[in-house]
Amino acid sequence: MRQKIAILGSTGSIGTTLLKIVNKDKDNFEILLLTAKKNYKLLIKQSKLFNVKNIIINDKKSFKILKKKLKNRKINVYNNFDDFNLIFKKKVDYVMSSIIGLDGLEPTINIIKYTKKIAIANKEAIICGWNMINKELIKNNTKFVPVDSEHFSIWFALKNEPYNSVKELYLTASGGPFLNLPLNQFKKIRIKDALNHPNWKMGKKISIDSATMMNKVFEVIEAKNIFNIDYDKIFILTHPKSYIHAIVKLKNGLIKIIAHETNMMIPIYNTIYDDSKKEVKSSNLDIDKLNNPKLNEINIKKYPLVNIFKKLPKKSSLFETILVSANDELVSLFLNSRIGFTDISRIFLKLINNKEFDKYKLKTPKKIDEILNLNNYVRLKINSMGI
Repeated sequence: MRQKIAILGSTGSIGTTLLKIVNKDKDNFEILLLTAKKNYKLLIKQSKLFNVKNIIINDKKSFKILKKKLKNRKINVYNNFDDFNLIFKKKVDYVMSSIIGLDGLEPTINIIKYTKKIAIANKEAIICGWNMINKELIKNNTKFVPVDSEHFSIWFALKNEPYNSVKELYLTASGGPFLNLPLNQFKKIRIKDALNHPNWKMGKKISIDSATMMNKVFEVIEAKNIFNIDYDKIFILTHPKSYIHAIVKLKNGLIKIIAHETNMMIPIYNTIYDDSKKEVKSSNLDIDKLNNPKLNEINIKKYPLVNIFKKLPKKSSLFETILVSANDELVSLFLNSRIGFTDISRIFLKLINNKEFDKYKLKTPKKIDEILNLNNYVRLKINSMGI
């Protein structure tokens, strides 16, 4: 029987990679829904290639164009995510949620009840709204698989282990383009320098997050949420070769090391072919990388944002939304040449130390609007600082 699937964010890198996998095995999949924000041209191509009957495009201008172009085809075109109940008559087998940013939070939460399994690649949803996501997963008996290479690796290592068997978790970080750059050169960093990631081909936002190490801060928060493990048991190690993605030390003394080449095809493939004997195309074991992984502790002077773990509450709170929103806005300011590279961490640390935000450490998000409203407030706060 063909697997029925849906992809939220089908025109992004995760969505397009998943579609490459599906395209090689079309007879085993039926795609019920594809979504995009603006890229109607690629969405049309995808819908034609996979004979998809339902598409959602959020941008109103793109929606009007799409409706006009598809008026003679039997395709349902929607402008928002309020119509899941019209699309899904019963649970599908698999959903990939890969919408970027907080825009992906609400659709991720709302689609859980319509699927047997959801793979989530949206960092912001897991960081800011995990308690709501987890509640829906339990309520609807929906299986969850993380997609980020680090969290997928931990999840894979713990498939047959209870989460309380973990003694320590280690996430690896490439160190980005500035791992070996002297600290006194950081003020000279240009936008094109920060975008030049040595190992991964990524979008601009995530590339800057890698350069500041903020992506690892977020990944630690995700790991704490997903695996219910305290921050003091999670560590970051720089690993410039990006071959080892996670190390799990268990209480029984065993250590599991998960490695794979720098290709998101592998974790994505394994989310949709869970426990399958199908083989993914990959390179031979890289002995050289394993012989000399160059694992090291983080240089806090170069990556001061890593220090913020000391300020994070043990339980999920609205404070995590402040972190996400502040970072998003500051990265945007840097990419628009309004602040320098080192200003990202300087302003960020100044902002989150503001006593005004302490109260949010005690508030657990219960509604999506709480997160979205706080996100808007933090962005306005930054822009009112006269940057």
